[in-house]
Amino acid sequence: MNKNIDTILFDLDGTLVDTNELIISSFLHTLGKYYPDKFKREDVLPFMGPSLYETFGGIDPERAEEMIREYRTYNHENHDLLVKEFKGVNETVKRLKDNGFKIAIVSTKILDTVVKGLKLTKLDPYFDVIVALDHVEKPKPDPEAIYVALKQLDSTSEKAIMVGDNYHDILAGKNAGTKTAAVAWSLKGRDFLAKYEPDFILDEMSDLLKIVGE
Repeated sequence: MNKNIDTILFDLDGTLVDTNELIISSFLHTLGKYYPDKFKREDVLPFMGPSLYETFGGIDPERAEEMIREYRTYNHENHDLLVKEFKGVNETVKRLKDNGFKIAIVSTKILDTVVKGLKLTKLDPYFDVIVALDHVEKPKPDPEAIYVALKQLDSTSEKAIMVGDNYHDILAGKNAGTKTAAVAWSLKGRDFLAKYEPDFILDEMSDLLKIVGE
């Protein structure tokens, strides 16, 4: 339990909202168009977490922008078909909000896609502060997005915890000086995230309530 924490920063994909199948499908569609039969499901799992610029830029710098447009078009068209809620998320976030905690989204997705996911899962009423890829020059694991969120929330690193499903979230939190929590339902797996030494690992989202003293 940590009574000092009054600010919770959440990653979106794979943390609050189950976008795993959407993201995997979007990568397989895009890469299948440019590199037929080269990428399988297991090959795209490492691409989950980094920004699209980092991923596609590393594969083909000259066609990265084109591939990002293809990815986002497919992703947007199939969003509502493939995105689901994670168990216990809505109840936990609502309780945190109702009890006066400062909460925000810190994501490497662009803003309109973040908003789309929040609305679909009915989480949008709880988040007044969203820091998306549009709002920063350097995405996670750089701490810039966390600093932007903390400033908007009128909070400090010492009072905050970053919650995410990928090592980018953990490292961003560490780089910003916040506490960190990894979610065990990450597609990367509990053991993988444990290597980055988060302060906490959540087996279910409601575990967060115990950590912050609720």
